[in-house]
Amino acid sequence: MPPRRRTDPDAGRAAVDRVLAAEQPTPADLKVATRFLLEELASRAPGRTVEVRVPPYGAVQAVEGPRHTRGTPPNVVETDARTWVALATGRLAWADAVAGGAVSASGERSDLGAYLPLL
Repeated sequence: MPPRRRTDPDAGRAAVDRVLAAEQPTPADLKVATRFLLEELASRAPGRTVEVRVPPYGAVQAVEGPRHTRGTPPNVVETDARTWVALATGRLAWADAVAGGAVSASGERSDLGAYLPLL
């Protein structure tokens, strides 16, 4: 079962639009956009195999497969909020972000390329 949404989808989409349009988005818009897009990933790729972290705004577990229960997950993706928004909206390709060091991805199931973009 996918996690329940905390972010109103309309507010989330509006925040994503503002982040994409702004040269320097507000922290409030980054927070809402990031959380909305993390929730969208968890909804479209339910599971607990990969932990996706976008500090300080949020983290979700997603992608079907072996479930992690204790300690550090074996499959972790971590990036900053602006990179996450760019990835989730198709403004940045997964392979380019990883190759450029904008994303840290560890574990054999941490490649999110098949799940992105979300919008």
